[in-house]
Amino acid sequence: MHESDLIVIGGGIVGLATAYRFLERYPGKRVVVLEKEAAIARHQTGHNSGVLHTGIYYKPGSLKAVNCRAGKAAMQEFCRRENIPFELCGKVIVATDTAELPRMELLLERGAANGVACRRIGPAEIREIEPHAAGIGGIHVPEAGIVDFNLVAARLAEIIIERGGRVVTSARVTGIRQDTSAGTAGGRAVVVTTADEFAASQIINCAGLHCDRVARLSGVVPSARIIPFRGEYYALKPEAHHLVKSLIYPVPDPKFPFLGVHFTRRIGGLIDCGPNAVLALAREGYRHTNINFRDLAETLTYVGFWKLAARYWKIGTGEMVRSFSKAAFVRALQRLVPAIESQHLEWAPAGVRAQAVSPDGAMVDDFLIEETAQVINVQNAPSPAATASLNIGNLIIDRLASRLPNT
Repeated sequence: MHESDLIVIGGGIVGLATAYRFLERYPGKRVVVLEKEAAIARHQTGHNSGVLHTGIYYKPGSLKAVNCRAGKAAMQEFCRRENIPFELCGKVIVATDTAELPRMELLLERGAANGVACRRIGPAEIREIEPHAAGIGGIHVPEAGIVDFNLVAARLAEIIIERGGRVVTSARVTGIRQDTSAGTAGGRAVVVTTADEFAASQIINCAGLHCDRVARLSGVVPSARIIPFRGEYYALKPEAHHLVKSLIYPVPDPKFPFLGVHFTRRIGGLIDCGPNAVLALAREGYRHTNINFRDLAETLTYVGFWKLAARYWKIGTGEMVRSFSKAAFVRALQRLVPAIESQHLEWAPAGVRAQAVSPDGAMVDDFLIEETAQVINVQNAPSPAATASLNIGNLIIDRLASRLPNT
């Protein structure tokens, strides 16, 4: 039995940032991070687009908006201090038809309310910033940036270990129980894993794609279930890199639950094109052929999924068409950059988004954190979770503080 003051379940960037903040605030205490894979950051963190989000899209006052702004500043400071490369390359959000202009104005208002440096630009200025982008109007967000979150996660893990914490890999959680052995202090929980057993007075669940399952292991009935959506990408071949200088995004459609395809320059120079959003047949379903029958059964027997499908079936059909038709994917990209052709694109790895869906079929749009006496469950951590991770870690430790003995 391995004893500690805190167990963090999940070795993605949110779990690692939370453990890092814990040791920062309580340097004499012990923390262990449990990760089911053989290495950290294998799922959502490792398949992240690498964008340092500004918060322009989010409802003012929401956890997304507040944590994105503070988290972006904290992430940039962390990267400077730890010599992790990042770049504030800027973003252009373009309106391609007149119906998008009122939505663009609302986006500007949100950006201003959230403290984002952004301004309206016209077609000529769009072309100055992104010569190949199409748009009748747009928004320039110069403070948007890019970073490799894998490097951030790796450094967080190193610091946790340097400060006396542990990061245990190949440790899939199989059970959580109360310790009833003689002589133990009340309130201690035991996390059973494929590696060993770990005991602590408090647990934080940052299990991402499997967070609802971990919550159930602790005796909690989560208010939402994770439905996995695969985001599929192409990448620009090197000879087409000149077509995109920074980040090019569409004006989001409020009828569509996801942002839509866009262009993202990565810190290493690659340029991603996408993603679409299709139902994954496995929680770790990075390819069409990845099918997990347990995962699929959980999705198909969930009333919230069918209500979601009924609401968005037309949009979902279009996403499926783009999933199987490169020509349809190219047409979607051409709305933003007309010069894009099929021969410019090559396949790129997909990601899977852990989307929390409530029983009424609504996609949970904000961070969702649910608590019991011993467990803090991070039940939904959508984008901008990676950008905001250091601040989310602080938020979680704030909630944890009153529970810790002798604090």
